[in-house]
Formats: sequence, C-alpha cells, structure tokens
Amino acid sequence: MSAIDGPRVPPKSGKAKQLVVFLHGLGADGGDLIELAQHWRDWLPDAAFVAPHAPDPCDGAPMGRQWFPLTLRDPAEFWRGVTYAAPLLDAFLDQELARHGLGPSHLALVGFSQGTMMALHVGLRRPAPVAGIVGYSGLVVLENGKGPESLKAQARSTPPILLTHGDRDDVLPVEMFFYSKEALATAGIPCQWHLSAGLSHGIDEESLRQGGLFLMQVFGQPYPASRPGSF
Repeated sequence: MSAIDGPRVPPKSGKAKQLVVFLHGLGADGGDLIELAQHWRDWLPDAAFVAPHAPDPCDGAPMGRQWFPLTLRDPAEFWRGVTYAAPLLDAFLDQELARHGLGPSHLALVGFSQGTMMALHVGLRRPAPVAGIVGYSGLVVLENGKGPESLKAQARSTPPILLTHGDRDDVLPVEMFFYSKEALATAGIPCQWHLSAGLSHGIDEESLRQGGLFLMQVFGQPYPASRPGSF
C-alpha cells in the first residue's frame, strides 16, 4: 500500500479550526463524499474537509477504490480488512492534523458503508480521542470470534458517535445497524442514532441534516439562531 490522498475543500472562514475526514464506501473514491462538504460548510465555516481515496483498486469496480476486499461471504474478512487498512489511515489522519496545526480533539470522521467500518475501527483506537464519528449505512467490526467485550478492551477512548441507516438497506441490512448499536452499548460506548424510513443503501436529506447538527455539537459550534430544517 502506498500513501493515500484525496480531494479537499478549504474552510469557508479561511482558517481551519476543525478537520472533517470523509471515508468512502466500496467501489467509490474520495470524490463520492467530498460533495457533502458543500452541505455543511455554512454550518461549519471553520472546518477543512478532505476525502482520501482508499488505498487499493476495487476488485469489482475497476474505476473505484476499496479499503479492503469485501465479498460478504467470509465472516473473517471484516476484521482482517479493517486491521489491514488501519495503519495507513492512521498515518493520513496524523498528517492532515499536522498540515492544519490541529490537535486530535478537532478531528471528526465521517464514513459511509465500508468507510464507516474504518471510521469506527480507527476512531475508537486512536491514542487521543477524536471529536466525533458519523457512520452512515455501516457496521462496527468486532474481532473474529469475540463479542463486544473485546471492543471495550481495545477502545482507547469513547468519542461521541452518530449512526444512521436506511431501513430498506439491501447491501448492509438494517439488522447490522441494530447489531452495531447494541455492540457499542454493551462495550460501554453509547451512540446517537437515526433510522431513515424507506431509505436503501445511501444518505438522504434528513441523514445529512442529522450529521451536520451532530458535527456542530461535537465541535462546540453554536446552532444558528433559526435552526435549519433542511439543506
């Protein structure tokens, strides 16, 4: 694996006081999620946004990227995959924080699908707590053959977490959302959550709104005088 990089959106205010890192899903690339920055820039004017491309070409989508191979046929591939990609992502996060002169508490991770697996795995194991983690349509990965108690032992911090999922997800079924929520709670890592009715494997407007408000909360950003209802 070589070093990763991807598209960036600078802070609207001109000076970064927060860093939001988007982690895309299987078969996509950084360009797939960086557009979310346009939805949140007005709410987070001091945030720099970056969406690294995953390190490897995707097995099933030659133009896309993957954090690790994923067939959904081998239960061991989740743990093998997140541990494979974690060191490279950790190094990238350190590099980006240094680029902006920011400390770990000014970092938030936002993942989608496989990117959520990476965000939860790495975000809970960083030496210093991140500000927060948003996981769209994903899954918390537990060590093979072990239960939530293994996560409790491995987690180095318990940052605020928001999980969102569609109840019609046909890629990572909604049962994985409930599994993740319960596994985190059992490990002593509570999370906020939002379930979108009628949504398949994707991010809808309400999930975007919930994610933006959550990031404002964890970064200590005051809500607008008139609370936004939609983008």
